[in-house]
Amino acid sequence: MTTPSLTQLATDPSCMEDYDPNAMSVSQAKNYIKQYLKPVSEKEALPIHESLGRVLADTIVSPCNVPNHDNSAMDGFAFRHQDGALPLNIIGTALAGQPFQGALNQGECIKIMTGGVVPSSADCVVMQERTSVQQNLLTITELPKLGANIRKAGEDLMLGQTVLPQGHRMTPADLGLVASLGIPTVTVYRRLKVAFFSTGDELVGVGKLLAEGQIYDSNRYTLFGMLTRLGVEVSDLGAIPDNPTLLEQTLLKAAATHDAVITSGGVSVGEADHMKTLLAQHGEVLFWKMNMKPGRPLAYGKVHTASNSAHYFGLPGNPVATMVTFYQFVRDALILMMGASPKPYPTLKVECTESIKKAAGRTEFQRGVMYEVDGNWKVKPLPNQSSGVLSSMSYANCFIVLGETVANLNAGETVEVQLFEGII
Repeated sequence: MTTPSLTQLATDPSCMEDYDPNAMSVSQAKNYIKQYLKPVSEKEALPIHESLGRVLADTIVSPCNVPNHDNSAMDGFAFRHQDGALPLNIIGTALAGQPFQGALNQGECIKIMTGGVVPSSADCVVMQERTSVQQNLLTITELPKLGANIRKAGEDLMLGQTVLPQGHRMTPADLGLVASLGIPTVTVYRRLKVAFFSTGDELVGVGKLLAEGQIYDSNRYTLFGMLTRLGVEVSDLGAIPDNPTLLEQTLLKAAATHDAVITSGGVSVGEADHMKTLLAQHGEVLFWKMNMKPGRPLAYGKVHTASNSAHYFGLPGNPVATMVTFYQFVRDALILMMGASPKPYPTLKVECTESIKKAAGRTEFQRGVMYEVDGNWKVKPLPNQSSGVLSSMSYANCFIVLGETVANLNAGETVEVQLFEGII
C-alpha cells in the first residue's frame, strides 16, 4: 500500500487501513513516524578525535592488512616446527618494532617478544615458560602445535575489507580501529540541528520565585540532557507562555533553521489549543492518543517556513511522560535523521518482586529498580508511578515494559525490563 501524505492522514484518517489516531499503539506510531523520515545528506570530514558519536557518511575500507605482518602473540621463541625436538641455537632477537634480519636454518631459533615480527622461515612460537635455556641453547619442554602463538597478517582486517559501513555511529572502539588503519580523517553526516521549547503560562525558569499555581520548567533540562547525549546540535528556546503571537514566532524561528522541533505541553485534550491552531496553519501535524502510559498524547508532523521544513514532535507536558515518549519515539526518529539505524533496545526477562495492577489493551512503561540477589536479577516497581513524579526517573534504573496483552501480574511473575543505561 502506498504511504499517504501527512496531509491525507490528518484530513482523512480512513485513507490508511487500521489507522486510528484515537487508539494508536506504540509499534504503530513508531512505524508511521519512520515512513516520513529522511536522513540529512550534507557531509563533512573530521579528524578521528572529533568523530565520536557521529554517523559515517561513507564506508570505511581497510587500506592494508591488520596486522600487516605475522607477529608473535606472546613472549617466547620463534622456530621451525620440524626442529622442535632438537636443541636449538638462539641466533638473535625480535622485538616489537625491531624485526630480526635474517632467516632460520635447521636447528636455529630466535627470542621474540609479543608483537615482534615472526621471520618467514619460522612457523611456530613457543612461550618461554615451556622452554629451558642453557647458555645459548634452547630446549623445548612442551612442543606446541604447528603455527601456535602466531597472529597472521590480516587476521584482524584484510586489505580491501569493509571495516565500518555507511550509517555507523562512531564508538570509542571505532576511533582506535580507524587509527589502526592509519586513516587520519573520516567523512560523516553533518550534525542534526534540534530546537525545543516548553509551553504554558504556569512555567517559571529556575532561580525565580514561584507564584501560586506556577511550577519550575524541568522539561527543558531533561530534553537538553537527552538531546546532548544523542550528539545533536541543541537549541533551547525557553518556556513560552500561552500567547499565540509568541508561540508562532518561536515555532517558525525554530522550524526555519533546524531539522527538528520538539515541544512539551500543549498537545493534550483540554489544554490551550494555540499550538494546535498554529501547527495546522504552518504544517501537517498528526495528533495521536496513544495506547500507552505514561504519555497518552503525542503529536508528530512537519512545520514549514519559506526557507525550510522541520519535523515536529509534540510531547506531553508531564515530566515523566515527556521522557518516556522521547525515549520510545523521538530518540529513534532522530537517529534515523542523523543517517544511522537505531538498534533495538535489549530487554531482559526478570522476576518482579511485587504485584502490578494493569489493564490489558495498552503498553505501560513503569519505573523500576533492578537488583541482584544471590546471582539472580529481580526488579521492584517504584511505589509512585505518576507521570508527574520526575524523581522516579532518577531513582529508577529501568523501565518495566508491560505490553498491550499483559494484565494484572502477581508477585514472582516474569516481566520484561529495559535498562536505562545504554538508552539514557
